[in-house]
Amino acid sequence: MKREQMRKNVLSALFAVICFVYMLPILIVLYNSFKTNASINTSTFALPNAETFVGLDNYRTGMYVGEYPFLYSAGYSFVITILSAALILLCTSMAAWYISRVADPFSRVVYYLCVFSMVVPFQMVMFTLAKTAHTLRLDTPWTIPVIYLGFGAGLAVFMFVGFVKSIPLEIEEAASIDGCGPLRTFFGVVLPMLKPILISVGVLEIMWVWNDYLLPYLVLDRTKYKTIPIHIQYLQGSYGHVDLGAVMALIMLSIVPIIVFYLFCQKYIISGVTAGAVKG
Repeated sequence: MKREQMRKNVLSALFAVICFVYMLPILIVLYNSFKTNASINTSTFALPNAETFVGLDNYRTGMYVGEYPFLYSAGYSFVITILSAALILLCTSMAAWYISRVADPFSRVVYYLCVFSMVVPFQMVMFTLAKTAHTLRLDTPWTIPVIYLGFGAGLAVFMFVGFVKSIPLEIEEAASIDGCGPLRTFFGVVLPMLKPILISVGVLEIMWVWNDYLLPYLVLDRTKYKTIPIHIQYLQGSYGHVDLGAVMALIMLSIVPIIVFYLFCQKYIISGVTAGAVKG
């Protein structure tokens, strides 16, 4: 009994150290966002003191520096993230339901293509994708979610299929006997039961889209639309001078919402993944 308790204490200490190591970069960015630009360059790891502490000046500078306000970038990131996540959840859940319930060669081919898409590096297709997106006019915040659907469908379909297989088929048969068609069965019966996996996939997709830099950089017209990562990357003055204090402040403003969102929804990720592993 004593040995078991000692083992738990050692594991707890080990995981505490690992947690601190992962949190350390965020803490460094946090306290550097309250320091002067010169002190960040010369004493990056030093805590702010009376001489280097600037309060919220970096946040005010980062919010309004240049001709492109930060709130515009935050708004575009919000629109792209919400539309992309909603489109991915709706389309992939319906596709996974069809794949799980219609066991024919076509559905199997679609499923394996979705799984295969997860192993294709984005760098292999990014230049062709950028050209195609401009040709099809998918280079705005309101149309780029279609591209995110293509890249996010693989993981989403894979997770949804595993979950749908755990749902008893008899429930859908009873709905069919009561006169429900396919659409009514899906939206009235199946979709409510997909809530755990919907939240799990939604959290993963939202975190991915919100933090993504490369796809919006290649596709969007950067003279009109900038997401938060692009805005931070362009936060520099003449001769390549970068205001590190403002950069640190905007990084904190960009990661705090997604951290809060993840902490609020993390319990649903585990429950959704484990529920989808019951069958199939």
